[in-house]
Amino acid sequence: MKKTICTLLLSILLLPAAFAGNPVPYSIFDKAGRTISFDEMIQSLAPADVVFFGEMHNCPITHWLEYKTVEALFLANKGQMNLGMEMFERDNQPLIDEFFQGVIGSDSFEDECRLWPNYSTDYEPMVSFARENGMRLIATNVPRHYAAIVKQRGLAYLDSLSDAAKQYFPPLPVPYRENPEAEKGFSLMAMLGNKQHANAAYIGQAQALKDATMAWVIAHNLDKKMLHVNGNYHSDANTGIITYLKEYAPKTVYKTIYTVKQEDVSQLEQDYLGHGDFYIVVPYDMVTSY
Repeated sequence: MKKTICTLLLSILLLPAAFAGNPVPYSIFDKAGRTISFDEMIQSLAPADVVFFGEMHNCPITHWLEYKTVEALFLANKGQMNLGMEMFERDNQPLIDEFFQGVIGSDSFEDECRLWPNYSTDYEPMVSFARENGMRLIATNVPRHYAAIVKQRGLAYLDSLSDAAKQYFPPLPVPYRENPEAEKGFSLMAMLGNKQHANAAYIGQAQALKDATMAWVIAHNLDKKMLHVNGNYHSDANTGIITYLKEYAPKTVYKTIYTVKQEDVSQLEQDYLGHGDFYIVVPYDMVTSY
């Protein structure tokens, strides 16, 4: 009994040591891997024509920092800001504009806009900030069924579609610019989804259609500065959207944010250098929104 009591007391005494330390939800680094503050990052981002915020889609800290970045850049640029988002598709732009103008309510907007499942938790705060502060929300992505068509039939098939359909694409033919890292990832996703017969080249071409469309829309909405929110792979290492933006609007000044998970957030792992201008690093055990 005495031994059991001693063991219990020892365990209680050691509890503070087991939970010692101050949990850090994220760290920010510049392109050289130096730790910087959020304010320092914003000061560097503010002069850019476009800031690409490459996100992890299910990371709550990432989404909160997107919200704070929209807010900070809006203030830094005295309200001269647009918000572009991969999560909205081009054919929904009239619906978005009507919602922002108060023509329709949030129920109609949410029912009809093909929102991502995590919209209410991860993107709604950003959209609400934009709406309440007179910003324009720009739907930059291609309607998803056209990306699905390319995934099945390839980019060349777009030329056979109607003129009404073609208004949602950049001028055809869309030049195919390979993005090897993205193609590896999407091929793996196809395998994991038991789609062994998926055409890896067509998957890459569908990705290229998304990137080119987003770049085309951004290039035609630079009347104000823009924060563009997209998955990491769409702006990784200045590829994806940026590859096409350089063709459609070559003088555009842009900066990129790249988000990653690491065991240790106190320093940036060297393998990530070259992927972005700034890095937001969150712990591997960070909770996810889905």
